[in-house]
Amino acid sequence: MLDVGAAGANSERIPVNTPVETLEFQAEARQLLQLMVHSIYSNKDTFLRELISNASDALDKLRLETYRDKDLVADTSDLRIELVTDRVERTLTIRDNGIGMSRDEVVGLIGTIAKSGTAEFLRKLKESKDNAASQDLIGQFGVGFYSSFMVADHVTLVTRKAGEDTGTRWESAGEGTYTIETVDDAPQGTSVTLKLKPEDAEDHLYDYTAEWKLREIITRYSDFITWPVRLEVERTVEDKTTTEFETVNSGKALWARSKDEVPAEEYTEFYKHISRDWNDPLETVHVRAEGTFEYQALLFLPAKAPYDLFMRERKRGVQLYVKRVFIMDDCEALMPEYLRFVKGVVDAQDLSLNVSREILQQDRQIQLMRRRLVKRVLSTVKTMMTDAPEKYSTFWTEFGPAVKEGLLSDTENRETILDIASFPSTHDASTPTTLADYVERMPDDQEHIYYMTGASRSIVESSPHLEAFRAKGLEVLILTDGIDEMWVDAGEEYRGKKFQSVAKGEVDLDKDKPEDSGEFEPLLTWLTENLTDSVKQVRLSSRLTTSPACLVGEAGDLTPTLEKMYRAMGQPVPPVKRVLELNPEHALVTGMRTAFTAGGHETELGETAELLYGMALLAEGGELPDPAQFTKVLADRLARSL
Repeated sequence: MLDVGAAGANSERIPVNTPVETLEFQAEARQLLQLMVHSIYSNKDTFLRELISNASDALDKLRLETYRDKDLVADTSDLRIELVTDRVERTLTIRDNGIGMSRDEVVGLIGTIAKSGTAEFLRKLKESKDNAASQDLIGQFGVGFYSSFMVADHVTLVTRKAGEDTGTRWESAGEGTYTIETVDDAPQGTSVTLKLKPEDAEDHLYDYTAEWKLREIITRYSDFITWPVRLEVERTVEDKTTTEFETVNSGKALWARSKDEVPAEEYTEFYKHISRDWNDPLETVHVRAEGTFEYQALLFLPAKAPYDLFMRERKRGVQLYVKRVFIMDDCEALMPEYLRFVKGVVDAQDLSLNVSREILQQDRQIQLMRRRLVKRVLSTVKTMMTDAPEKYSTFWTEFGPAVKEGLLSDTENRETILDIASFPSTHDASTPTTLADYVERMPDDQEHIYYMTGASRSIVESSPHLEAFRAKGLEVLILTDGIDEMWVDAGEEYRGKKFQSVAKGEVDLDKDKPEDSGEFEPLLTWLTENLTDSVKQVRLSSRLTTSPACLVGEAGDLTPTLEKMYRAMGQPVPPVKRVLELNPEHALVTGMRTAFTAGGHETELGETAELLYGMALLAEGGELPDPAQFTKVLADRLARSL
């Protein structure tokens, strides 16, 4: 979220120190402002939630900074958020006395969208077909401050960073430019004044100068804010009208209250506040630990994966509080990388307020909390599998690829992760299967859990490697996520059954069938020598029923997909030769054996071998090393057959 909250300024013009500068918005910011002006939100009321959330963040940051920097000159005697209206001028001011911003921060955070993924955000925003989708994107990309222009024709921001002598005044009508100037006597913090659109005055449902309306929005969206949110109200006593500030939010930390005390709507709004997600959470996880050390946690499983789930630079982790004092956002030490989508708050009772990220990595209490939180999240998902299968299905569809990363990094919970995982399989085209169900369906004499990796289900299902398994009714897991290439190679097993790739090693599915490869041996030896640049061996196959050939890897070899992944990451790996397996019952293979035994023309046999290898490569979705040469040989052979 853009941190443009924090204030304590009034809306009157402050004497200036420097001339007013007029600057242009960054191109992406201009596009975003135009989208905001034309109301892409389905509910305009949410602009106030965004501004109050920004103000709350600024107050959190000021309190933390005063703990860290004892020399910081800042007033922390009455930290608060205030709302002031002017019904005649039709203005609404949201102000706080938090950390504030410097001039450079104002330009960087408002004039420029200085966040990765902006172009992707605008692209997705243009592609979205409805307001709900647009609203979701706003939350994902954290640009809520710009929602001010849905309700305002003009926005004025006055801010002074704690510890600095001068402030900054920023103004814009939400078009192509904004003005900025240095000002004297700006109060500590930030004040955002909105000149409300005249058309909203005609509809009382959107009258943002009305006390009842502001109370309604704050109660619905911001009641849980820990700082007091005060609204300036008019009161008439004995015909005398006065103004005063009333605190309109409860200010209670949700994680400190019992589950029965909190309506579901409050949890939903709290989740949206800390996650910047416009969707409701999928599941809420309460943790309260007492004993050697105490902590409370309120965690949420999102319903939708964020756009940057697999971006390296994304922030992750939950918020850390100590005795209800905010310490940091994105505390990575409390949640492993594979659960980076989990949002929430952890409030510890026994940590130091001056704890740093470096200390957290080594702190024994933090490590113990992390272990317990991870187990609680995983057990919650496991419970969803039986109690709320639709929720589980949504969760695994959105976050399964990330969770499976834990099979490589979290040995302690590996068995639990395998328990909650589900995979597409050849058993049912529409419903994924758990490993427990797969094992239960296995024939008594089946020793392995069979799987095949590939770029997509359609490619895997059309692969020759599945022919014998399909013919014998043996179920095969279809693994199409990039991480699958790695964890299945780590020697995993489940309930005593090892994972076995149908595209690796020798597969003996017909133990009673007598070996009869002697008559093929001369041909196999000749083919191995002829194709030595492409394959390490040519042998007969027991996994093929209709195709003439397929390529298989040895048990410890890298798969072609894994090879590509390593090279894409800049890690050089030597090319891996695989084994070419032939179907001894296919007419093409028996014809080659007959021709070879009869002393057939070596050139034609060489061309056939080249075509056989190319067809096996294409059948698994691979790329030919020399497509032009393959096409030429194929065309020549077809021409001679006419």
